[in-house]
Amino acid sequence: MAKESAWMFWRNLTKLVVIAIFLAACFFMLARVIGYGSPWLGLLLMFYFMALAKFAEPVFVLRLPRFLRAVQPSLPDDRLYRRLGVRGFGALLRNTPLRYLNDSVYRSAGRRSLTELRRQAESAEATHLWAAILFTPYIVYVGARGLVAEAILFVAVQIVFNVYPILHLRLVRARLSKLGLPVGSRKDVAGPGIDGPA
Repeated sequence: MAKESAWMFWRNLTKLVVIAIFLAACFFMLARVIGYGSPWLGLLLMFYFMALAKFAEPVFVLRLPRFLRAVQPSLPDDRLYRRLGVRGFGALLRNTPLRYLNDSVYRSAGRRSLTELRRQAESAEATHLWAAILFTPYIVYVGARGLVAEAILFVAVQIVFNVYPILHLRLVRARLSKLGLPVGSRKDVAGPGIDGPA
């Protein structure tokens, strides 16, 4: 059993390294075509980060900061979430092919346990959070270069690809907490994270 587990770890790690090398090669080839000063390279890096975080899940899982792990069960009834249309955004993700961007946060036909669903939802939320944190200074940098239109577009991308998914995933975790799962506790998430084991 230990040998099989070790073999799986090294297989997943090898796959992650190969994908990282492939994405790096794509990045440098594109940079040579459009120029290293192109603002679009930063946007590409954000998407690469999110892709690598997803492929890395069998090896390690990104974690939320401790103060963001806990969610209130009453969150789905929050007026701000309703006004922002977070539920509608969630419905859009669930009922369109967009769900296949990360189908691990859905319980398809009961094949995934609620505990695993909670773990995947927190991991996905952490990925979007860290992507947003890393991308925000770049947006400021692009704006400071005088590329105002690009900076405004990147803010819109940030909202659609990071902010709304974070809010949606917090609603998912709040609903799971209503089912009695200990969402956000110190021992809630298995495996090491970006800030170390819980």
